Amino acid sequence: MTFTLVVLLLSAVAFAWNKLRSDVVALCAVIALLMGGILTPAEALAGFSNPIVIMMAGLFVVGGGVFHTGLAKMVGSKLMGLAGKSESGLLVLVMVVTALIGAFVSNTGTVALMLPIVVSMAAEAKRDATRLLMPLAFASSMGGMLTLIGTPPNLVIDETLMEAGMEGLSFFSFLPVGAVCIGVGVAVLLPLSKWLLKSKVEAGSKDGAEGKSLRSLVREYRIADNVCRFEIAKGSSLVGLTIGKLDLHRRYGLSVIEVRNEGGKRHRLVRDISQTMATADVRIKAGDILYISGKRESMTKFAEEYGLNSAPSNGTLDFYDIGLAEIVLLRQSKFVGMRLADSGFRSKFSINVLAVRRGSEYIRENLADVKMQAGDVLLVQGTWQNIGRLSNDEEYWVVLGQPLKEASRVVLDYKAPVAAAIMVLMVVMMVFDFIPVAPVTAVLIASVLMILTGCFRSVEAAYKTINWESIVLIAAMMPMSTALEKTGATMLITGLLADNLGSLSPTALLAGIYFATSLLTMFISNTATAVLMAPIAFSAAVSCGVSPVPMLFAVAVAASMCFASPFSTPPNALVMKAGQYTFMDYIRVGLPLQVIMGLVMVGVLPLIFAY
Repeated sequence: MTFTLVVLLLSAVAFAWNKLRSDVVALCAVIALLMGGILTPAEALAGFSNPIVIMMAGLFVVGGGVFHTGLAKMVGSKLMGLAGKSESGLLVLVMVVTALIGAFVSNTGTVALMLPIVVSMAAEAKRDATRLLMPLAFASSMGGMLTLIGTPPNLVIDETLMEAGMEGLSFFSFLPVGAVCIGVGVAVLLPLSKWLLKSKVEAGSKDGAEGKSLRSLVREYRIADNVCRFEIAKGSSLVGLTIGKLDLHRRYGLSVIEVRNEGGKRHRLVRDISQTMATADVRIKAGDILYISGKRESMTKFAEEYGLNSAPSNGTLDFYDIGLAEIVLLRQSKFVGMRLADSGFRSKFSINVLAVRRGSEYIRENLADVKMQAGDVLLVQGTWQNIGRLSNDEEYWVVLGQPLKEASRVVLDYKAPVAAAIMVLMVVMMVFDFIPVAPVTAVLIASVLMILTGCFRSVEAAYKTINWESIVLIAAMMPMSTALEKTGATMLITGLLADNLGSLSPTALLAGIYFATSLLTMFISNTATAVLMAPIAFSAAVSCGVSPVPMLFAVAVAASMCFASPFSTPPNALVMKAGQYTFMDYIRVGLPLQVIMGLVMVGVLPLIFAY
């Protein structure tokens, strides 16, 4: 027992020290318990197969799909209309909405749903998401206290009552308690989050500071100024021709910069967009949209000859499959002195050159005859994969900025309805008991659907949304509860509680049960803590001749209202990386809230449920 408690204490000190990553500290704790013979290898690794851990990984993917498709921004904009740009208003709105959702959906699922939305809201309001993400995680736990199904500890105490032959709890028996929890949480977090959570904006703003955004490149080079869209009708004489056969550059002085097809555009839900580089062998099909650049009079002549209707691009271009990047020619590059027409950029590298910046001069016309010079900046266009390969030829040029990182920010907005449908499907499967699907299965189904339906650009993009630090942290800390139970540490704590407080007043007993449960939940899952403490609380109440109901509610509330540690609940871990929180951030904000919540509950529970 002593060895386990020492490992636990050293882990807590290492978390607070914040010099090692939290997942590394958790892994070190597991290794120590393995080396000390406290845990078997199977017990030490059990956390990595735990449904909660698997569900967290899946929820990161689902949340990433919501973010990548712009659905988060759309929903966030709607909510912004309710709260305005006031930071206090945003915090209250986020907490209330999250708590209401958390009453019917698991707190982990609620956070995964709200996390990308809250990040988008904060960005739109020009506020620091750090102030909102920790309250978001806490509110999801508070919302679980509103209904019987809101959180597993609620079901545990209901089962304890029924096993004892007493009447079970109704669906909304928890509603008064949950309402008090939310009220206390909002009142405490409004000042605490401002005073104690330091802004992380400055630290985070350095990411991606290099380079230019895609929109700024379009504006700077004015490549959309002379771009028109031509949609190819079913009976057009262009259908079946290749881009090379069309020979627009020689005949009209025009360039095709993109071939797009918007399949299913007439359907609101099923819609797909494909972008294709305008290489010579691309064959034009009915329904294709040609994006053509050049002089207006030349485009008018082309449209008249083929009976096409043109539509300006409105100064914007989309970059779903095709992107832009700037490359600087080096002095030793073999392309220096070569005409662009002879460079073979399209044939060898599968990229187009849209413009050349030479000093303060921008060259956009007659590019084929431009002789390249050392120091020229070429604006190139290609698929994101081909742009990524440009960095492999550093003897020729230097790629400016981080184009692939910029690609990861491109929103696949035409997939937003699909992402919304998948989210609704997941929530329905998790909420309704008549659907025979476990929550972890529902999440896995939703995460795979996000990938299969194209809500991510690639499978790799989906994997990148998973916060592996949080996953490993939770999985590695779960065996700690097994170690505490095996060594008898938990029974020692609970036994001392019953023996020393049972002879005092019912309120003293209730306070002891509450804070002992609250303490244990910092190191053991809230469900395991509730299972352990519920029979002890029931027996202690019966032996003292008082109603076990308030004592059992103390167990349920204390097990759920644990805020002082990032690994006490999955929601706390889910927001840790996104909010750039440290272990001490949870101590500074979560511990005062946890203590205040406990003091309030000790006074309120006997008023709602009489002894």
